[in-house]
Amino acid sequence: MIRAVIFDFNGVLVDDEHVHFTLLREILAEEGIALSEAQYLERYLGYDDRGCFETALGEAGQDAGRGRVEALITRKAERYATVAETGLRFFPAAADSLSALAQRWPLAICSGALRPEIEFALERMRLRSQVLAIVSAEDTNRCKPDPEGYHLALAALRAHPVARLPGLEARECLVVEDSLAGVASAKAAGMRAVAVAHTYNAKELEEAGADIVLPGLLPLTPDWVEAYFS
Repeated sequence: MIRAVIFDFNGVLVDDEHVHFTLLREILAEEGIALSEAQYLERYLGYDDRGCFETALGEAGQDAGRGRVEALITRKAERYATVAETGLRFFPAAADSLSALAQRWPLAICSGALRPEIEFALERMRLRSQVLAIVSAEDTNRCKPDPEGYHLALAALRAHPVARLPGLEARECLVVEDSLAGVASAKAAGMRAVAVAHTYNAKELEEAGADIVLPGLLPLTPDWVEAYFS
């Protein structure tokens, strides 16, 4: 039985993976490091900004100290905010699916994005009040595929006064993900995982461990969840 739902954000609700790649490549190029789209999809997608910059700098033999990485994260966040102000793209049925699921189960977000980016997009969707807990890049020490973020989301839902789920177990949580690292993270946390084929194909997502893969968010309704995971 499902008692709570946890959404990833970028690539699931917000169609901005191309923005993150473009900004990451742009900033790394300014540091003398080249990043191709193929490299990003194969290695970096699913990482938070810290994981991306630490990995890229380390592999290039450059200083990946905390101060430098934090400066790069800040630079990217400032440029992302400028792009977001001009208009974010949301996946079809993103708002409807999130809103409908939130009417039946407590809902959280677990993402490698920065909290202001998540808050801004949820406000644009007029759904901030529907989300009881947010676990963002600032809250974790390890990015996906490590399960830390989903463990924190579980703890937040258990402790939330409105959710009232002190005995919530990981297997009672349904995660909605789009990346291979995200699916692996959710499964490592002991949760169920629905993958949407926004970023990777169905075969790749199934091999990563997804319980089921959907073409998008349109089929993801409360009745479908109850029927499939009953």
